[in-house]
Amino acid sequence: MTPAVRPAVSADVDGMARVHVDSWEETYRGLMPDELLDDPAALDQRRQMWTRALDEDHQRTHTCAVADQDGRIVGVAMSGPSRDDDRPDERELFILYTYRAVQGSGAGQGLLDLVVESGTACHLWVADPNPHAQAFYRKNGFVPDGSVKTDDYDGVREIRMVRAAES
Repeated sequence: MTPAVRPAVSADVDGMARVHVDSWEETYRGLMPDELLDDPAALDQRRQMWTRALDEDHQRTHTCAVADQDGRIVGVAMSGPSRDDDRPDERELFILYTYRAVQGSGAGQGLLDLVVESGTACHLWVADPNPHAQAFYRKNGFVPDGSVKTDDYDGVREIRMVRAAES
């Protein structure tokens, strides 16, 4: 069954935080330091982050969505204005995480489609290696542009993938 994808609301914060933390553990074990993934404060930090993301001021510029399966949040996504100086006029996909159990169900596609309008120029930073995510983004028209960085927070090497606007 395909999870229902919808705009996030403040009542979703606990579920959003849980899927965010759990999906990091599923995806990044071995790429991120264990102490980061196992940090007991991580869930509360993500609750605070999603609470801020859903405040009225933030929602003027950012779009947050959830995938909901039988009342349980199983995926999250957020986009907003670009943080990259060399791509100022684009949307940036900041977050798209689903539980491994729902990958391939259409949840990720639904989340992407809801937070980044079709035909919109967009870019994202994705862990490298993360072949599953990179293949998903390629399927959606994103290609690596050669930019690479190492995240200061978690030490993960990331590549930037970009998608041109459709005319």
